[in-house]
Amino acid sequence: MSAAPQSGGVVAAALVAHVPTLGKSENTPDYQQTLVQAERTMGAAVREALKPDVWVIVSTHWVSTFDWFATCQEKHEGLCVAQEAPNLIPGLPYSYRGDPEFGSALVDAWKRAGCAAVKNEASNYRWDYGTFVPLQYIDPKGEVPVVGLPVVLMADHGECLRAGAAIHEAAKQLGKRVVFLASTAMSHLLVRGRQNWPTPERVEADKRFVEFLKRGAIDEVIAGFTEYSKKTVAEMGGRALATMVGVVAAMSREGKPMAARQYGDYAQSSGSNNAVLVIADKETLARIEQRTVDKPHTASPASEAKLASLEETE
Repeated sequence: MSAAPQSGGVVAAALVAHVPTLGKSENTPDYQQTLVQAERTMGAAVREALKPDVWVIVSTHWVSTFDWFATCQEKHEGLCVAQEAPNLIPGLPYSYRGDPEFGSALVDAWKRAGCAAVKNEASNYRWDYGTFVPLQYIDPKGEVPVVGLPVVLMADHGECLRAGAAIHEAAKQLGKRVVFLASTAMSHLLVRGRQNWPTPERVEADKRFVEFLKRGAIDEVIAGFTEYSKKTVAEMGGRALATMVGVVAAMSREGKPMAARQYGDYAQSSGSNNAVLVIADKETLARIEQRTVDKPHTASPASEAKLASLEETE
């Protein structure tokens, strides 16, 4: 007999990819199709197994200098334009519900954790592509409300860990089942040529980081995180990854052994390394696994001529 579902808190966290060539299928090369399929498969399994009340997503392409913002709009609706790559994501539509109650509670939890925090209630706010791209595959019909977060330039890794832990606190306080998404690459020293991988040393460091998560070795992840982030030149200084680790560390303090399950393979994009994986306690992960159905999605990958015609972007 399966265990009763957790009543409130972050029930799973995930690392997801957002490279802009995933925005439209005709721009996605063969070697990045694994990321699209991974996000589709993981998203369907998590929605079915966990019935989340809200996605909380931190994106490395929403950058705040000083403050931690949480979106508090009732509705997220508009056209997503990637400012750095409008040829790839020129204005793609999205429509998702928001969760002002959770956004507000999260701001309060951040303040209690010593983080400078403000509600984002701007009626004209529009999503960045780091938020849009993974959610269009993870939750294509917009079934689950969304609260978005930025990376904060003034926040060091310690502050990111506290901010992540506060997400779990706010979810427990409200009795909401939250799935946290970190939309970020791992290694991220970019070069021109989207077919290029990071150096072998950085790829191996990324794989060690993922293996620690798969083993549930959260203390080891935290102990070595700053060194890992520097070695790999992690995207946005590793801030989104550190926030995810803070979430997972708070989950682990519930006393259940943690683990991670990777979906698909690693994929390169202009010197960055990208992967999709979900992290939860082992019982929850088993429930997700039971709902995982690999259904290959037939898409026509971008032709070499099409890719060659595109301006070089991440």
